[in-house]
Amino acid sequence: MAHSEHKHTNRLAQESSPYLLQHAHNPVDWFPWSDEALAKAKKENKLILVSVGYSACHWCHVMEHESFEDSAVAKIMNDNFICIKVDREERPDIDQVYMTAVQLMTRQGGWPLNCFTLPDGRPIYGGTYFQKGTWIKILESLSSGYREDSSKYIEYAEKLTEGIIQSEVIEINSAPPQFTKTILDEMVSNWTKSFDSKEGGPNHAPKFPLPNNYDFLLQYGHLSADAEVLKHVELSLNKMAMGGIYDQIGGGFARYSTDVLWKVPHFEKMLYDNGQLIELYSSAYQKFKSPLYKRTVYQTIAFLERELTHENGAFYSALDADSEGEEGKFYVWTKEELEGLTGEDYEWVKSYYNVGKKGLWEHGNNILLMDESLEDFAKKLNLSNEEFEGRLNDINRTLLARRSKRIRPGLDDKTLTSWNAITIKGLAKAFEVFKDEKFLDMAIKNANFILQHQKKKDGGLFHNYKEGRSNINGYLEDYCFTIEAYLKLYEVTFNSKWLDEAKEMADYTIEHFYNPQNGMFYFTSDEDKALITRKMEVNDNVIPASNSSLAKGLFLLGKYFDNRAYENMAITMLNNMSSQFVGYPSGYSNWGILYLSQVHPFYEVAIVGQDWSAKSASFSEKYIPNKILLGSAKSSQIPLLQDKYVEGETYIYVCENKACQLPVTKVQDAIKQILK
Repeated sequence: MAHSEHKHTNRLAQESSPYLLQHAHNPVDWFPWSDEALAKAKKENKLILVSVGYSACHWCHVMEHESFEDSAVAKIMNDNFICIKVDREERPDIDQVYMTAVQLMTRQGGWPLNCFTLPDGRPIYGGTYFQKGTWIKILESLSSGYREDSSKYIEYAEKLTEGIIQSEVIEINSAPPQFTKTILDEMVSNWTKSFDSKEGGPNHAPKFPLPNNYDFLLQYGHLSADAEVLKHVELSLNKMAMGGIYDQIGGGFARYSTDVLWKVPHFEKMLYDNGQLIELYSSAYQKFKSPLYKRTVYQTIAFLERELTHENGAFYSALDADSEGEEGKFYVWTKEELEGLTGEDYEWVKSYYNVGKKGLWEHGNNILLMDESLEDFAKKLNLSNEEFEGRLNDINRTLLARRSKRIRPGLDDKTLTSWNAITIKGLAKAFEVFKDEKFLDMAIKNANFILQHQKKKDGGLFHNYKEGRSNINGYLEDYCFTIEAYLKLYEVTFNSKWLDEAKEMADYTIEHFYNPQNGMFYFTSDEDKALITRKMEVNDNVIPASNSSLAKGLFLLGKYFDNRAYENMAITMLNNMSSQFVGYPSGYSNWGILYLSQVHPFYEVAIVGQDWSAKSASFSEKYIPNKILLGSAKSSQIPLLQDKYVEGETYIYVCENKACQLPVTKVQDAIKQILK
């Protein structure tokens, strides 16, 4: 659309973020976060409104429609405030600072996030979604209050800013590390109290998939032989994959379920969830061999390829929850529609997908979901699993073809390095487990995209990419997840390029993000313009904390390169955090995965010789989370591979802390050495 067709156009029209572009024609005189906006606020002595959201956020759209598109509201905002719009996915650093402020003020957070600050950026008031009438009252009260007596605002801002700075101060733990299984047992024992033993997941709504929670519980259950924990993981993964949170027709998971049944999702689909869930379900297939998990991985990767992949291999960020102004409209079905499309198959389709029963939602619409497995249902119809799966695939194809003619939810077509890296790791794991070359091709194409487009000349990374533009300096999350992704790619290809890139990235991270006072890493680089404080991210959430991910990466790099300095850094970070585990288990699950490697044996498995590929592939038949693989066809400079090549043979060396057992030629003999 040409600008002339719009009544209003503001500075956001020059941005590349889909979320900011959504607001480019509001009557609000929005600025992107910029020196210009901050300088104007100081010059005019005006309060700043920092309004943060993301393109797939339902309540962000509601507030925009009610308030930001309203000329009368916009006039109050423009006359009294400098208004800044922020895409939280592009600028997680800004989001973290002001989210912490709002959580300290109101004890809750979420998006849209609206935080009012002094002209220097220090916060004074905030909240999430405000209904229009309330919003106008807040605008008027703050602007007149600041004009009449700014001193009380300044005093409050000083206290609040101090609170933000103190909120995540990590002290160095100077006591020598004493990692014990007891801590993990207590952590899990505390955690099990909030398990939902009927529907899986936590015993409250909303329910988020939280992949790193289940990855930890799967590894813990496996290494501790804890049947109850494994049962909970299996139940949770079954219920999620069979529920409405999973797109039964097209694959892919929504961000969360609004109820305890995993039935009604908040319909947006995020790349970071799906990248992690591909990895989780691949690992779970390795452990449980459930056909449901394999199907979930294949369908989700098909969704990723169909709807979130650019031809250059980059992955887009998200799909909106809404289409045609209604949440979920794209994904739901009426009984009549389904009858018309499935014909004589309708009766079993209705039964399988719970149409009119558990699947019935609102306005006569159904969310397709299952309450029994494909195998059990096939028995009911007296069909073999293969025959029934063939029929089901035909029906799903028909429904998908019809659905693709509907008006689509909005696509957030920016690319984020961190989320792409998370997805590379998921695809590499899926390749390891299912041996499907297509998964590896997608992973490598994306990994090369990062090297070609997102890596700078000095070795640093960009955070964002869209239409050839990358203009935001990388955050810790971009480095840590790329390091983990490249290490996984090395493990499934033995191409040392990925190992070298991971090491180079770790060295860059240490140079630009490290805090020697406490051994942790800042979220922003020392080259970035300072915000009111420089934060550290330590809590695992829907995405693991950048510090826990980096600690895992450094631990593995220490193993691969026989580099004690990397390993010591990882151990220091873990030692700083481990006292928190028991009190808040689900917030430290990715840290817990690293902790497992300290209290259970951790194996380095070196495969050297021409037949490395086949032997490496058969290793992945079994779920062995406490190991890394490395190898080469001939001798190699990688420390653990040196002097291990024997002409005409392929030997497997199982090592622990560099001490290797006698080499063997058969994979099952090597696995016996691990499972002894």
